[in-house]
Amino acid sequence: MPDPLASRDEEVPALEYALEAARRYLEELDEARVLPARGERFGGPLPADGDGALAALAELVAGSDIATRSSGPRFFHFVIGGTTPAALGADWLTALFDQNSFSPTSSPFGTQLEEVAVRWLLELFELPADWGGVLTSGATTANFVGLASARRWWAEQHGVDVDERGFAGLPAVPVFSSGYIHASARKALAMLGLGRETVRLVEGDALESALRGLGGAPAIVIGNAGDVNTGDFDPLAHWADLAGEHNAWLHVDGAFGLFARLTPKAVGLVEGVERAHSVIADGHKWLNVPYDCGFAFVREQQYLRPPFRLAAAYLPSDELPGPEASRRARALAVWATLRAYGRAGYRAMVERHLELAMRLSERVDAELELERLAETKLNLVCFRVHPRGLSDEELDELNRALGRDVLEDGRVFVGTTVHNGKVAFRPAIVNWRTTERDVDLLVEVLLELAARRLGVRA
Repeated sequence: MPDPLASRDEEVPALEYALEAARRYLEELDEARVLPARGERFGGPLPADGDGALAALAELVAGSDIATRSSGPRFFHFVIGGTTPAALGADWLTALFDQNSFSPTSSPFGTQLEEVAVRWLLELFELPADWGGVLTSGATTANFVGLASARRWWAEQHGVDVDERGFAGLPAVPVFSSGYIHASARKALAMLGLGRETVRLVEGDALESALRGLGGAPAIVIGNAGDVNTGDFDPLAHWADLAGEHNAWLHVDGAFGLFARLTPKAVGLVEGVERAHSVIADGHKWLNVPYDCGFAFVREQQYLRPPFRLAAAYLPSDELPGPEASRRARALAVWATLRAYGRAGYRAMVERHLELAMRLSERVDAELELERLAETKLNLVCFRVHPRGLSDEELDELNRALGRDVLEDGRVFVGTTVHNGKVAFRPAIVNWRTTERDVDLLVEVLLELAARRLGVRA
């Protein structure tokens, strides 16, 4: 099989094979173990001669028994959503059409859909229609876009075009946030040359004092809509007031928490986000589109484009903003899922997930051997297994061990974290497939595994 051109008649059979594999996968997904198998499936030297598309696909499907069923209803870790039917179909078409959507010149199809998708997302989150926006590969890149815009604004306050001249002669950038700041925001700061350790953590009234102490010098404030352990929020409305009073750029990381805007039951948590300067969220979380997808919105569009200017004699001058020049048309999945389900469909899903989170919270509270460690404000429930008579050190050891047991068991997937110095679980309910039965199973599995481990211990 020396050349794909010689076997181009495999194209349709390859798609038909993939469709049949997809049927089997989806039929089993709701009941499948989240981690069905482990071990090495692939390896060996590069083939000198290939065996053709169908042979390669068959080997791929055979080895997919070690694929995490993260698109299923019982994957509760990392705040990962599934893929709606509309988004799944559109994502297949994305690969088929294979557009480079960095410019209308390269793909009027992809760029038109991205422009509409960004506008629809602004409407979905009830953000001002005149904001700029861009689809990205995820929350890290979205934070990179928002903070790059903030960096440009900050340098402009000092009379410098930082994207052309760099940082030479400029002071350190003051960056403030709370203890809820996510690792992806710190990573974005590192990529921008601002540094992970630049962030000064503030609590209570400390932000106001810190900004006042700058005497009007510009600063960047990172607000957090959805702490990864508890789903808690910074006081965004108050921080928006402070940013306006003290010459600060307010960037809001709303990777999943921005979706609280969709329901009156939670919208108060994100009050004030419409007065931020930049806001980001993830698409492969609560929007339930496939990896990879995120989005960044910037209030003043003049700060969005220059950091990502792409100039060469052979390139068009009408590129969309954003860091990627080779850019998958991820707008197809975003547009399709919004077109398919609309505002009402997403509001219904978010509200169902909030109800499931409360159900899980109530189940935890009702079990003598479980202890909830934080108020359930959105879609995360932070708790630990807590048999009586164990010290804090023994409880930490037990919960870490249960974290390993859960993965080995495979019926559900939930990871451990550390909250207020205690090892805990923090399942996130964000998949459109998840039902009451799935969250109940999570509790049952943890109690069963804890009883088994404590029995062994005794």
